[in-house]
Amino acid sequence: MPAPPVTEPSDDSSSTDAGAPQRRSRRKEARPGELLDAALTLFVERGFAATRVEEVAAMAGVSKGTLFLYFPSKEELFKAVVRENIAGRFTEWNEEFERFSGDSAELVRYCMHSWWERIGTTPASGITKLVMSEAGMFPEIAAFYQREVIEPGHDLIRRILQRGVDRGDFRPLPMEYAVYSLIAPMIFLLMWKHSVAPCCPATAQIDPVGFIDAQVDLLLTGMLAAPGRPNV
Repeated sequence: MPAPPVTEPSDDSSSTDAGAPQRRSRRKEARPGELLDAALTLFVERGFAATRVEEVAAMAGVSKGTLFLYFPSKEELFKAVVRENIAGRFTEWNEEFERFSGDSAELVRYCMHSWWERIGTTPASGITKLVMSEAGMFPEIAAFYQREVIEPGHDLIRRILQRGVDRGDFRPLPMEYAVYSLIAPMIFLLMWKHSVAPCCPATAQIDPVGFIDAQVDLLLTGMLAAPGRPNV
């Protein structure tokens, strides 16, 4: 009598219908993304130190062991969150810069508004506050963020400003410090959103879009009554 055929064990032994293994397979493929989403939520809500990998796994609906199959440590999980939500988007942003055909003022305005829409309005907006508040306790996290986010971010802004200088739209600028003139307002918005804003009454809230418009106007025209004229 021939031996019965050998079958591979199902990934979901409780399912007997033909479609079950397929659903389980999709579930496996979705796990890294679900883990990153859960990790982002908890990192922003609790900070790096207070977030436990068990809680991330539970929120994603998997075991801690499954989490470690994808991310061998909490630090690597955090790095993956940053790459997924911010650092991994610099290729896209640099390509947009290369394709942009408007004038330099339009480019500055577009970049600040676009950044707020894509990062500032999302849960990823809390990553900056996390890094700034916990950098002293976790210097390796701060060094990673410096390398993967701050340095490429500075480089892109420097290229934006240099484009304006080269085209004659902007006067010669001290680039080392001019970069921060675009960064500082955005960091303020992030810190406000994830610290003071939840405690403020509606009448004291800041409209991010209106704030960005005001900052762009100040950056492009200054505060002098007659822009371009030196103080006397």
